[in-house]
Amino acid sequence: MPRIETQLHTEGKHMTHETNIKVRGYHLDLYGHVNNARYLEFLEEARWTFFEERGDLPWFLQSGLALVVVNINIDYRYPATMGDALAIATSVKTIGSRSAVMHQRVTLAGTDKVVAEADVTFVVFDAKQNKAVTLEGQLKELLQSMLDQ
Repeated sequence: MPRIETQLHTEGKHMTHETNIKVRGYHLDLYGHVNNARYLEFLEEARWTFFEERGDLPWFLQSGLALVVVNINIDYRYPATMGDALAIATSVKTIGSRSAVMHQRVTLAGTDKVVAEADVTFVVFDAKQNKAVTLEGQLKELLQSMLDQ
């Protein structure tokens, strides 16, 4: 999946990361617009890029912890079609004791036209313990830094 460019922005106290993706023919369904399942891939690409460009991936790999998606709620608002450039804004919305939520908004690049919005809930999974763990210590500080930028 091609990534055109990425940028970090601050909106109030929340850090927002933007990933741009161009819609290709293989993203489309029978009706000529992006298939609903493709948005899951777009959103995942934007989340990976968010953590990659922040430099957090090595910390997660070294710690044996992973962010595991447990729920995604997507609202589809406008059909994207072939050739559209999509801007995906990603930010950490809330942090709880056992889970956190990232908010992602897909717009037509360069406009305010919302194509889709999603709230992605994840838990932190400890591979050594084979279970979700409490968000605390250095991990909580890391996630908190994503809120308070």
